[in-house]
Amino acid sequence: MIPRYTRPRMGAIWTEEAKLDRWLKVEIAACEALAEIGVISKRAVETIKQKAKVDPKRVEEIEAITKHDVAAFVQAVGEAVGPDARYFHFGMTSSDVLDTAFDMALVEAAEIIIEDLEALAQVTTRRAAEYRDTPMIGRSHGVHAEPITFGVAIAGWLAETERNIERMRRARDMVRFGKLSGVVGVYGNISPRAELIAMKKLGLEPETVSTQVVPRDRHAEYFLTLAVIGAGIERISVEIRHLQRTEVREAEEPFTSGQKGSSAMPHKRNPIGAENLTGGARLLRANAHAALENVALWHERDISHSSVERIIAPDSTILLDYMIDRLAKIVDRMVVYPETMRRNMEMTRGLIFSEAVLLALVRKGLTRDEAYRIVQRNAMITWDTSETTFRRELESDPEVKALLTAKELDDCFSLKHHLRYAGRIVDRVTNKAGKRKSKKSVRRGGKQ
Repeated sequence: MIPRYTRPRMGAIWTEEAKLDRWLKVEIAACEALAEIGVISKRAVETIKQKAKVDPKRVEEIEAITKHDVAAFVQAVGEAVGPDARYFHFGMTSSDVLDTAFDMALVEAAEIIIEDLEALAQVTTRRAAEYRDTPMIGRSHGVHAEPITFGVAIAGWLAETERNIERMRRARDMVRFGKLSGVVGVYGNISPRAELIAMKKLGLEPETVSTQVVPRDRHAEYFLTLAVIGAGIERISVEIRHLQRTEVREAEEPFTSGQKGSSAMPHKRNPIGAENLTGGARLLRANAHAALENVALWHERDISHSSVERIIAPDSTILLDYMIDRLAKIVDRMVVYPETMRRNMEMTRGLIFSEAVLLALVRKGLTRDEAYRIVQRNAMITWDTSETTFRRELESDPEVKALLTAKELDDCFSLKHHLRYAGRIVDRVTNKAGKRKSKKSVRRGGKQ
């Protein structure tokens, strides 16, 4: 069953009608290939192409008796074709149809996911440029570390999205394979030449060694890629969830007019979209695990993988399609609070510049350990005494006063100096994304 949130284009790939249509395309491509090499007559192929049709209800009726989906499909098409149906499914086995059609579906789904990721990259590029020079605190272990810009943070999201586009392209190409090699894959009653011709017609490559199925390491890599992309979405979602915490409130999901955050508490504005995406990523990882379990089949094949794929293929591709679209909408309309970012950055009263002071003392001739001891001593006083500042403690420390002038301390506490390369980081990511988009436009015949 397709979930109610399905975006129509992706969901349409996995309907029963679409599946049977792909099966028919595989069978007709096989017939055309066999005619080209002289195994069956071209007249018979033309009859098959004209008369072959798939009635899902009729297939279902026959399958209730045969308990075999492909056999039911072949019989149903044969009823529509007539005598020339004897050349339909000629020299083939069920997996020739199932695996080739399945990989066609995965390739189609991958194309949609790539388009989704490109749309996310476009939104993320805009927001990274928008906040290119907006200072905020960087955190490690959830604790204030040193300043960054929000543009740098978003640029990290963009860079990962760009990597995910490449990953998805590789995954698409990894499953762009089919087979027409018959039972146990040795072309006992069909030929490699027919397979090559048929696969070319279908936009696929012949599997190198197929046994009776296309090896499932290909599909495992595909579903692992979906899970990796989901993990990247989760990373962004967790960051947004953290930034939306009341104590932080540096950014938050859009909250629309009439929306309610709680049935009991009218004040609530919760990061429900990002939380949903976190949950979705867990499902993608679970499905990837199931795909890994499908790799080890008995001998030339069993069908333990089949029941798994009937669930994880539509579920994972539909879910990821939804997740990327939802994240793009969240990032696009995300509300950002630069003043809160600056206020939070000042919360530790200058401690975020401790490394700059450490290095300044090292440049004056102290060992790193000596400098570290002096800086940490003053930092701990600042942590524990809310009435003071880090700068004040340093200025009153005799060892620091003996080595650093007021101007040199000013330089240590310069936010502008600390962030002097931040914009460059954002630019190199957004520029790279722009170049990829331009190349894509040229390939499609568009304008740069």
